[in-house]
Amino acid sequence: MMPIRVAGAVVEPVTVPELRGYLRLDPDDAAEDDLLAALIAAARAELETETRRILVPGTWRLVLDRPPADGRVPVPLSPLVDLVRAGFSAADGGFVALGPGLVALGADRIEAPGLQLGALPDAAGRALLVEVAAGYGGDGPPLPPPLRLAVLRRAAARYEHRGDDAAPDGGDLAACAAPFRRLRL
Repeated sequence: MMPIRVAGAVVEPVTVPELRGYLRLDPDDAAEDDLLAALIAAARAELETETRRILVPGTWRLVLDRPPADGRVPVPLSPLVDLVRAGFSAADGGFVALGPGLVALGADRIEAPGLQLGALPDAAGRALLVEVAAGYGGDGPPLPPPLRLAVLRRAAARYEHRGDDAAPDGGDLAACAAPFRRLRL
């Protein structure tokens, strides 16, 4: 099951003016704004991969060919915020909604995000489609300050070490994100 982002404008956790201030660049010189925006997006994406957490809010679709027998579906999106909709795919490519209470979010939405499925009707060869809201910000929990700082510092390090010189080892940068890493078992 691969989550697919279906909605949500990406609003980065650090703005270009904030990064420009952190780097002590001229606030009126917008010549490198595109580069700074790209560095922020890359830093956020790296931290999302490293921590296995979604740093910006969005809506994600999950498709299950067969619901698991135990009704528990681990979801690789943290933090889970809300269940948007759930149902079966229709033969015409549409969506047949499930009744309330048949799909619910698990108890721990941050460290062990998942879905709990009730007694579903017979799928008859149809896929189960579930859309969830996930990520920090928006309706979810606020982004923890150490993760915001990690995005800022990683983008700044990439800016300072672009070109021919060697990049830093990242030990200090990784320390900001370390408490938020979700481990696989």
